Amino acid sequence: MASAVAILCFGSPARATDALNVMAYGGAYQKSQDVYFNAFAKATGVTPVVESADDAAPKLKAMVEANAVTWDIIQGETSVIIDNCNNGNLEPFDWNKLDKSKFIPLAVQECGVGTIISASIIAYDADRFPGKRPATVADFWDVKTFPGKRGMRRKAITTLEFALYADGVAPGEIYKVLRTEEGVARAFAKLDQIKKDIVWWESSSSAPQLLGSGEVTMSTGWNGRITNARQQDGKNFVIIWDGQNYDGDFFAIVKGAPHKDLAYKFIETAMQPQLQAEQQKYISYGPTLLATTGLLSADKLKDLPTSPENLKTAIPNDAQFWADNGEELEQRFISWLNAG
Repeated sequence: MASAVAILCFGSPARATDALNVMAYGGAYQKSQDVYFNAFAKATGVTPVVESADDAAPKLKAMVEANAVTWDIIQGETSVIIDNCNNGNLEPFDWNKLDKSKFIPLAVQECGVGTIISASIIAYDADRFPGKRPATVADFWDVKTFPGKRGMRRKAITTLEFALYADGVAPGEIYKVLRTEEGVARAFAKLDQIKKDIVWWESSSSAPQLLGSGEVTMSTGWNGRITNARQQDGKNFVIIWDGQNYDGDFFAIVKGAPHKDLAYKFIETAMQPQLQAEQQKYISYGPTLLATTGLLSADKLKDLPTSPENLKTAIPNDAQFWADNGEELEQRFISWLNAG
């Protein structure tokens, strides 16, 4: 029955358009990727068909299990790529088509090619704090000194890390603590302290929207979205780099992709230093090609998660931890949310 439902939802492979079908995240990030899509269209005459989704994993799994694949390429965080690679939902990437040595190590995965480095950060609206301003993750929990609702991503990943860091766990010890039952309980206990003050968000675009509307005074979010809101929409948003949780984001080819050769051609076309540098004009995510950094101005580099100044207390996301434990912790997170 599950397969039949999936086929009704997604159609058969024969119905897929004769183009390249790409899953993307929408918003400012997807807009920044026009540099890739336009370069590919110019090189091949094929304009990619781009579908937006906040979380590709459930639909990807259903497509592959139903043998009804319509996406050629998906995007995903490192843990998503590792998990779906291990589960056979993605094609192992043929690294003979790209030079691994030109990428930072994080960008080279069995089933994916890293395209950017993004960070989950805390941001606030400076207009709401004309006097003393928050500066640390611990300040996010201090609703007495810094009043107002808090926005947080409705996922365990990155949320539990922020909670442990706010509770005094050092960046290098976060995943060691989170691997223990006591550590998980400690993270949820810390979240309990502000649970009534949290507005949960799911879409990547929600954090700047919640800040902009005044519904929250501080929020976790993706650094690129916050910087875009400041630079392009004139918002007085400030990023707290303390305890930033950075991770890669990848292009990966779906198992059974109807246009596999075009998918490889797209990734080969997109992964050029000049195009990555062009993308940085539209969103402040770190590049994965080593040569790109030399093409960026000092003013641009200071807004990236990979800036040395912004890395002082950074927490590199442990993708293998989340690939191994993500399903269990996400279920536990939902149970905690529903517990009221």
